[in-house]
Amino acid sequence: MRYLPGQAQQLPGHHQPLSGYQASHFKFEVSGGVATLTLDRPERKNPLTFDSYAELRDLFRALPMATDIKAVVITGAGENFCSGGDVHDIIGPLTQLDMPGLLAFTRLTGDLVKAIRACPQPVVAAVDGVCVGAGAMLALAADIRFGTARSKTAFLFTRVGLAGCDMGACALLPRVIGQGRAAELLYTGRSMGGAEGERWGFFNSLHEPDALAHAALTMARGLADGPTFAHGMTKTMLQQEWSMGVDQAIEAEAQAQAICMATNDFHRAYHAFVAKQKPVFEGD
Repeated sequence: MRYLPGQAQQLPGHHQPLSGYQASHFKFEVSGGVATLTLDRPERKNPLTFDSYAELRDLFRALPMATDIKAVVITGAGENFCSGGDVHDIIGPLTQLDMPGLLAFTRLTGDLVKAIRACPQPVVAAVDGVCVGAGAMLALAADIRFGTARSKTAFLFTRVGLAGCDMGACALLPRVIGQGRAAELLYTGRSMGGAEGERWGFFNSLHEPDALAHAALTMARGLADGPTFAHGMTKTMLQQEWSMGVDQAIEAEAQAQAICMATNDFHRAYHAFVAKQKPVFEGD
């Protein structure tokens, strides 16, 4: 299977394996239930293009139907994560577009964040080096973020004369690091170092650069070995409960947990506990 612009239907549709998918604008590998997505333009610090935005969006939209992927790792080739939108391939052409064209682009980029948050698989971002602009939003959209001491994360939209409210930044970042800290980063566009990012809660933990990929894969494989249907439910509730009152959230969780109690994985866990064995989850 190959991706062609405008032909997202080539991606798997209803409950099909995705491990055979051949990406056109990044590396995509599947092993042990974990998909590793590597932005792969290291000579330019892995920037995004119109085509890579679209392919990433379509791939994440296909993940809910992928039977062989239980967790996802996003990372960058070389010593950087992502330098955001490519200056020559995106920023320049944007200055020539009319308003309908500009809105189509900004909706495309926002749709990528929506797709990452909507897929049921937990997404782990392994962030080394530069992580700025749209790259910072890719990391922010992930469920878990691992960094290094040399990680440099910046929501630098104001540096190019734009608002800090891009791809959901004003909604997502305050929820992760707090309103005041998010406001500072979004107004100034300054870089947040790795240690600061961990202290503020942007990164779950920091690792040595040569150990970062292993740490992210270890986390993803542990999640892939878990009750993946229940993980998908957890991710859904983490997203949906932002807009709920406490009473609504408690009721929604009661319904979600009742559904999980009807799964085979719940019964497997019980019988394994009785037999003093470790449960083997199958995601159903």
